[in-house]
Amino acid sequence: MVKVKICGITNLEDSLASFLLGADALGFVFYKKSPRYISPQKAANISAILPKKIFRAGVFVDEKAEKVKKIAKACRLDMLQFHGNESPAYCRKFKGYKVIKAFRVGKKIDLDELRRYKTYAYLFDTYSKSKAGGTGEKFNWKLLAQTAKIKRIVFLSGGLTGSNVQKAVKLLKPDWVDVSSSLEIRPGKKDHKKVKEFIEKAA
Repeated sequence: MVKVKICGITNLEDSLASFLLGADALGFVFYKKSPRYISPQKAANISAILPKKIFRAGVFVDEKAEKVKKIAKACRLDMLQFHGNESPAYCRKFKGYKVIKAFRVGKKIDLDELRRYKTYAYLFDTYSKSKAGGTGEKFNWKLLAQTAKIKRIVFLSGGLTGSNVQKAVKLLKPDWVDVSSSLEIRPGKKDHKKVKEFIEKAA
């Protein structure tokens, strides 16, 4: 059964609502250029209140490894999601965490590039020149078929909504679906009705 990660969490209300509605993981964005940025202190305060059973993911873009480790400890993170140009060697520095390497998909997927990363999971998002993620646009899902031989947990992201997630899950059978901007009233504030619908449709 597919799991759901609600990303771009910036407040306690949205985090608790997402948990109660059935989300399996919550994502905190620690990239200051993102409109969904949350400070480590605020994320730590939210994390301390959340039940242990929900996964906590931190999203980073080309951050220093020591800073990532410091934030991960303070915020009780389980998953570290890297959206920049982090190398395979960099991704190996975080023992004890589930490391997710994000790949931004344009016209093709470089399988040789994927194989260099022996991370816990791969996340596929839509390529954008100006954004590291959170574009709200979907890529050509057919491209994922060629990744089937690489045995990794797959997070599908990019342009997922309550109206297309059911089709995406049926067609691609990802392990996780990862959503943020399509469930928002405004950047960083979730619409709880949309969260509910998305989780129900993904199941």
